[in-house]
Amino acid sequence: MGEMEELTVVECTRCPDLAECRSRIVNGVGPADADLLFVGEGPGANEDDQGEPFVGRSGTVLDDALRTAGLARADVRITNCVRCRPPENRDPRAEELANCREYLEREIDAVDPTVIVTLGKVPSEHLLERDVAVTGEAGDTFDSPIAGEPRTVMVSVHPAATLYDRSQEATFEETIQRAADLTGSGGQSTLGSF
Repeated sequence: MGEMEELTVVECTRCPDLAECRSRIVNGVGPADADLLFVGEGPGANEDDQGEPFVGRSGTVLDDALRTAGLARADVRITNCVRCRPPENRDPRAEELANCREYLEREIDAVDPTVIVTLGKVPSEHLLERDVAVTGEAGDTFDSPIAGEPRTVMVSVHPAATLYDRSQEATFEETIQRAADLTGSGGQSTLGSF
């Protein structure tokens, strides 16, 4: 299987509800060997429309935080737990997460990131397989086995949280900076070492 095939889902009808109402399957974007992999919950209306994760207002917040940490969107990989938009933007159901898990694991395996940053409650709980108090655990890293491999997972608040609660903004930016420092990428982090 080629690298792109491992990262791209072309046809899927595992979730009949989602397959019926989606415009397209939204695959991950970014380098196939990125050090930093962001995992969101699932596509929203903008993502379903444009075929790329985090392109709406949340995407702008993420892009800004990356820039502050000395990174660009082009430096990181961004994907979701489920690749099809749930109707009315509801949370993906347990069976939908389970149906899409193989694709996510295959992507994580192929990219082999240094750090996986989970954006919000759904991806955090999905990959850590436990309840997560996202606000309290934001910026914390955990070693979690994913598809049999030990992975470093960092919990983050969802970028949209900063739009509704300005106090989350600093938390979000600090988390992204911490992730950039851990991967040794990003602008500010290198200045500190001189």
